[in-house]
Amino acid sequence: MQQRAGETDQDETPDGPVLFGRVLDGRGGARPIGWAEAREWRPAAPGEVLWLHLCRNDPVLPGWLDSLGVPEPTAELLVGAATRPRAFREGNALVATLRGINFNPGAEPEDMVAMHLWSDGARLLTLRRLPLRSPGEVLTAIDAGAGPRDAGSLITALLESMIAQMGRSIVDMNDEIDRMEEADPDTDTAALLDKIAMTRRNCLALKRHMAPQHDALEAIAHDAPGWFEDHDRREIRESIDRLRRYLDDIDISKESALVLQDDIRARAVARSGRTNFLLTVLASVFLPLTFLTGLLGINVGGIPGAEDPDAFWIVCLICAGVFAVQMVLFWRWKWL
Repeated sequence: MQQRAGETDQDETPDGPVLFGRVLDGRGGARPIGWAEAREWRPAAPGEVLWLHLCRNDPVLPGWLDSLGVPEPTAELLVGAATRPRAFREGNALVATLRGINFNPGAEPEDMVAMHLWSDGARLLTLRRLPLRSPGEVLTAIDAGAGPRDAGSLITALLESMIAQMGRSIVDMNDEIDRMEEADPDTDTAALLDKIAMTRRNCLALKRHMAPQHDALEAIAHDAPGWFEDHDRREIRESIDRLRRYLDDIDISKESALVLQDDIRARAVARSGRTNFLLTVLASVFLPLTFLTGLLGINVGGIPGAEDPDAFWIVCLICAGVFAVQMVLFWRWKWL
């Protein structure tokens, strides 16, 4: 099958609502499956698991989900627009809404893409509206024969891929903060402050989405169905610990951006203060001189020295003396 234009990684040409489908063979590999076969699929051998990656906007999905025995509220969740991360057990099925980093063109990473998930151990359905990279990464491993072997390990592989991408996004954000710290704030303070403000907004957006995702993983680890094996639970707990570290890293990044922002603003205020101080000193220097020359320059009779040819030089000497006295006073007052 040809790769679909605009999709990330391994999403393929859609077949009805199916972006791609695989039947896991229980040994790390899989065979492709289309929509026509997937609608009536039943395990033909022990260990087989059906994985369908679906576009949740397709109108045929609600009816098909009903034929699988998915309760109507759950079906509405899977095809609906709700994006807040959550997870719960429903009988023998696991239902979850997860969010991954948005790598689509023109999108910011913190504009995370929602992926809905439903599995009863024999089938795994992942549904999304916008392209998401994690399913493609897992699909690549499956097609190479080194992928997950069952539904539980497939879910953990998807979660690990999503969390790893979050980690890479956080590393990139920290690198950007390091570059801003090394930049010269005197070159373009306004542009640098804009970048810092954007970084802080990114931190807040990631924290807002990743904190409930942490709770969703906790729910999977503690209340997953019986087909979710012990090693899958251990992997989930590792993912939870890694996500918790990333949440801590986001807090550190946010504080680093705040410290950098305060430092740049303090430098700008200090530069402005120095400039105002110099202007004040200059004004203090010329104020008495301006008063003296203005007084002697009024156009009225009786100005001393008006007829004396040496009066100009006498006034210059007086101004020089006033200036010298001012410099001594400014030095004693530590203004200079």
